[in-house]
Formats: sequence, structure tokens, C-alpha cells
Amino acid sequence: MNFFQGEILAIDKPYRISSFGALAHVRYLLSRKLGRKIKIGHAGTLDPLATGILILCTGKATKKIESLQYHTKEYVAGLQLGATTASYDKEHTVNYTYPTHHITRELVLQTIQQFIGDIQQVPPTYSAVKVGGERSYALRRAGEEVKLQPKTVHIEEIELLDIDPTTMQMTIRVVCGKGTYIRSLARDLGRALGSGAFLTSLRRTRVGKVTIQDCVNYDHFAEWLDTIEIDFENN
Repeated sequence: MNFFQGEILAIDKPYRISSFGALAHVRYLLSRKLGRKIKIGHAGTLDPLATGILILCTGKATKKIESLQYHTKEYVAGLQLGATTASYDKEHTVNYTYPTHHITRELVLQTIQQFIGDIQQVPPTYSAVKVGGERSYALRRAGEEVKLQPKTVHIEEIELLDIDPTTMQMTIRVVCGKGTYIRSLARDLGRALGSGAFLTSLRRTRVGKVTIQDCVNYDHFAEWLDTIEIDFENN
């Protein structure tokens, strides 16, 4: 492999590590192995509380990042019904609770259909969306109110994998296009069910044709480098 000429890698990003933090770790290990700095970027951010596929491009392959971001993605998401948080996930504590006695498996199956196709979605205010040159999450953490505009996103599939009528927790599989926020989908699904919902877990399981099975283990990346043939030429 020639990381200077350009390689496209996939790692399985762990929980509570930012995409930039994961990239920095891999860049450090690669640079140490190669004996000099290597250019590297990622194609599609994952929240720190999310796990799964993070595509990394090295060297000249960083030119492909923009096109790679348009690849279809698949997620498996856990949702808690009957409550909301400010960030639509577990980063913040519950701020409101809602009734769930009327929610049945059949109602969920009917409701998720309205989110398939091209839909309007408002990004979470706790996100990296820029507002006047500043990141939205930074403004929110500074105590400022932020209002984001809806945008069109495409959701190809939503499948209900499981729902527990006792805990009101459910698991869905989502296949979607670029720019879709699963946290916003959780928020909107909760509202459509006449209740509330927030994300309890999120795992990116596919990007284009890349699956979890194709990923390099993040914690053993250095060991993986020792098993491959590396071309050290920088042409």
C-alpha cells in the first residue's frame, strides 16, 4: 500500500471518540510508521456518541473525500420513546417526558413510512452546522439560541428491528443519503407518534459498499500496519 499516492481506509470508530480525534490517532500512527507526516482526511463525520464506519483517505486520495460523502449510508439506531433531550441524544439529560400508552408496534410501522423518500429535516442545533461562521453546537454551549433552517434529505429505507412495550425502547435500521441526521429523525419520529423520542445509540454499519467487516480495528491499527506491505516511495 502507498499511503502517499493515496489509500482509502475504513476504521470502526469507538464510542466517545470524535471523528477528528480518531483521525488524529490514525495520522499519528501512520506518520510514525512512515517516518514523515502524511496527509489524511475523513469522509463523513460521526458524533462522539456514535460508533461504526469512518472512511479515511490518505495522500492524493483526499481529493476523493467530497465524492465519497455522497455514498449511501446505513445505520442501526436505538431510540427511547416518551422523552426528549436538548441534543436529541444522551449527551444531555431528559428535559421533557410524554405519554407512550398509545404507541403500538403497528402505529410505529405506519408512522415510519412517512419518513421514507425526500423529506424536509431541521438539523440538531447541537451539531457542526455553521451559523454566521460559528459552529451551531458552540453557540448553544455558550448559551445562545440557534434556529436552523430545514433542508431536503433522502431516506431510502427505515426498518423496525425491535420494540419493547415495557421500556418503550426501540431499534431501527436506516438507509439514507448525505446530510441526514439520525438524531433529527428520532426527534421527528417521536413527534409523529404523538410523543417524544431521543437517540440512545447509533452505529454506522455501511458506507457505499463498505461494511463493518471491512474495517480496521481502531485499537489495533498499529498492529495492522505491521501486517501489510507498505510502499514508502513519495512520488
